[in-house]
Amino acid sequence: MKYFIKTFGCQQNHADSERIAANYKAKGFTKARSYQNADHVIINTCMIRQAAENRVYGLVNNLGILKQSHPNLRIIVTGCMVGAAFRDKTGKFFARLRKILPQVDEFMPIEEIGFNTEPIRVSKTQAWVPISNGCNNFCTYCIVPFTRGREISRPMAEILNECTELKNKGYTEITLLGQNVNSYGADLVLGGKNIQVMRDIKEKYFEDKVTDIKEYEFNGRKLKPVFVKHLGRQRLPTLFPYLLEEIAKLGFKKVDFISSNPWDFSDELIATIAKHSNLTRTLHLPVQSGDNAVLKRMNRWYTREEYLTLIKKIRQAIPKIQFTTDIIVGFCGETDQEYENTIKLCEEVNFAKAYIAMYSERPFTAATKVMNDNIPFPIKKKRWMRLDTLVNKYEH
Repeated sequence: MKYFIKTFGCQQNHADSERIAANYKAKGFTKARSYQNADHVIINTCMIRQAAENRVYGLVNNLGILKQSHPNLRIIVTGCMVGAAFRDKTGKFFARLRKILPQVDEFMPIEEIGFNTEPIRVSKTQAWVPISNGCNNFCTYCIVPFTRGREISRPMAEILNECTELKNKGYTEITLLGQNVNSYGADLVLGGKNIQVMRDIKEKYFEDKVTDIKEYEFNGRKLKPVFVKHLGRQRLPTLFPYLLEEIAKLGFKKVDFISSNPWDFSDELIATIAKHSNLTRTLHLPVQSGDNAVLKRMNRWYTREEYLTLIKKIRQAIPKIQFTTDIIVGFCGETDQEYENTIKLCEEVNFAKAYIAMYSERPFTAATKVMNDNIPFPIKKKRWMRLDTLVNKYEH
């Protein structure tokens, strides 16, 4: 029996696919060269944009045609589309998937694939290492909290053991993965159920004095959680600076991490990166927009001024640092002036690279429910092309 995995989307999806491959190997399967000669085809899906969804629909349709001459072929769909379907308590999204994709034999939640089996890694020198899964931030345009659920951190010892094994096997580079690595460990310190209360109910949000926060025990040490003071209040406790320090000391040639939200970037994290030369000197710091009104509509918890202040602070501590970012153009109600403010911010920061997307509505999100996607596609496209030319130096 042979399997073939097709992965759409981000690095986290690719890391998940490496674990899926290990799961199939443990069942006695071997890897097929293409889906045309596979017995099981596993499609690891992405929902971040409508275009990503459409590619899945197209592939399943082609596999359905292949099934006519290969009746034993099984099509298994997993990843973000399935995550959204299983988390939709109404059942409507799952019913929609079944209707659109009747050729699919199984919809498999990615949570069924654990961390008990060593991943079958694509590279022999560079490895993805997930440190957390899910997101608690609920940016109004983003479906990730609905596809991956609430943020769950892996224990520090488990991550360190995986990284130590990689180092012993000759891996020279690793990339730590999470929807927001900066808030790693908050659930380990507080308990996952408490985090939503503190983020979503204003009265419970951390004030200047933080009490009753337990220390985290690791290798006989008691680690005091790091807090980032933001907007006049203490945000969530994080263990990420400690984790990053421990991994840096293992001696990898390069340690990278993605993604970081600007509002969780602590002084302790900056100091840790500055201290260890093998930690990345290219930081991915998504800004999404350079206009305060758009940021507020997006539910991003910072202003353009605060973002620029953070950039300046990091550059002062780490002189050779460079930045990459994510930007959405054509978000609900984006005016010409609001777009121009994004242009100005990009000119000021001088990003090494920007991953630019045209806004598209996503199910379950606040933007889709209460806002109007009122920017015509030709305007979105024009704004995308101009920004891509400016930041990424591509001519259109």
